[in-house]
Amino acid sequence: MSDRDKWVMLYDFYGELFNERQREYFEEYYFNNLSLAEIGENFNVSRNAIHKVIQGVEEKLSFYEEKLGLYKKSKIICDIIEREKDKDLKKMLEGLI
Repeated sequence: MSDRDKWVMLYDFYGELFNERQREYFEEYYFNNLSLAEIGENFNVSRNAIHKVIQGVEEKLSFYEEKLGLYKKSKIICDIIEREKDKDLKKMLEGLI
C-alpha cells in the first residue's frame, strides 16, 4: 500500500476528529490532488503553512491508529468475512463494518 493510500484509508476512519481547516487542506491535497502551492493560493496562506497542517494531520492519523487500531480491526473483520461460509453470519459481520 502506498503512503497516499495509507493516509486516505486512515482518514476514512479518523477524519471527523479534525477541524474544518485540517480537513479542507487534507482533502484538497489527497482527494483533489492539488499541490501545496495551489492549496495555499486557494486559501490565501503560505505553502509552508499548508505543509505543516497536512504533516500534522498525518502524524495524528498515525497516533490514532496506533492507539485505537480501527483500520487494523476492520481489516481483520474483512478477512474473517471473506473466509466465512455461513451466509447469515457473513451478513451479520458485514453489518459491523
